Amino acid sequence: MKWLRVLPVDLPAEDLIAVQTLSVTVPTAAALDLLEGHAGTQLSTLLRAIPRDMDMADATEADLAPGSPAHKAWHLLCDQPGIGWVTADKLLARKRPRLLPVYDRVVRCAVGRPRSFWHALHSALRADDYALQRELLTLRQAAGLPETVSVLRVCDVVVWMRHHTDHQDAGCAWE
Repeated sequence: MKWLRVLPVDLPAEDLIAVQTLSVTVPTAAALDLLEGHAGTQLSTLLRAIPRDMDMADATEADLAPGSPAHKAWHLLCDQPGIGWVTADKLLARKRPRLLPVYDRVVRCAVGRPRSFWHALHSALRADDYALQRELLTLRQAAGLPETVSVLRVCDVVVWMRHHTDHQDAGCAWE
């Protein structure tokens, strides 16, 4: 039974399809490696080391730092042929929606280029006794969204919706 392979369970095909709804494409060769190959095995190992139930505001600096499983997973994805930083961010946001944000060209244009977006957002969520975290929770509740929609997804949508028309109409300085 050498031909029988156990596929990495932490990145099913649905995840690759889901990020395509966010205007990115995972090239075929990279998708196959993530679904059936060494990259998928490595990513699955890293994902198992990243807590599923941790909110970014509750994370430590070390949870997001270079060398952390999240950081290693991001680099692993970026190292795949045809997967850039936007696709890597969207895949990881799909896998850990409470901990890892979407950072794409629209968000980058809206918020700039901090040295580390993860750390900048982490600090913003915790500032002033978690004021932004509380405001995003209030927005989620006011919108009637279930608790399964993470604070980070609320933040992603607010920033993206606020800026995407300007981004398309005028072009952005950060492009």
